[in-house]
Amino acid sequence: MKDDTGIREYQNMVDLWVKEVGVRYFSELTNLGILLEEAGEVARIMTRVYGDQSFKREEPAPDLGDELADLMFVLVCIANQTGVDLPEALAKNLAKKSARDKTRHWNNPKLFAGGDPGSTPGSPED
Repeated sequence: MKDDTGIREYQNMVDLWVKEVGVRYFSELTNLGILLEEAGEVARIMTRVYGDQSFKREEPAPDLGDELADLMFVLVCIANQTGVDLPEALAKNLAKKSARDKTRHWNNPKLFAGGDPGSTPGSPED
């Protein structure tokens, strides 16, 4: 796989892998369960690396990238088996967020140092 594989290409690669190596897709509900399991593995690493939890001494070093890739793989499986075109869905979702949140985050004092929007350089484009 190339380092810069596009989303549509990845969807096709996963579909081919499932059909050639995995035999068939698991049911949508099973894949939902697997997605949540993988999200839990990502959460476990995040809470221990960036949060207050710690790893047990005998645990091997975590690989966040591998766990995120597992999460994405299952997400793509769900998209494939339910007919979701991810590049199209992602573009629509970003457009929705861009319109909805155009000034929302700039008006949130929690996002600025000391709660003062004037304390951070830059301003939103109107």
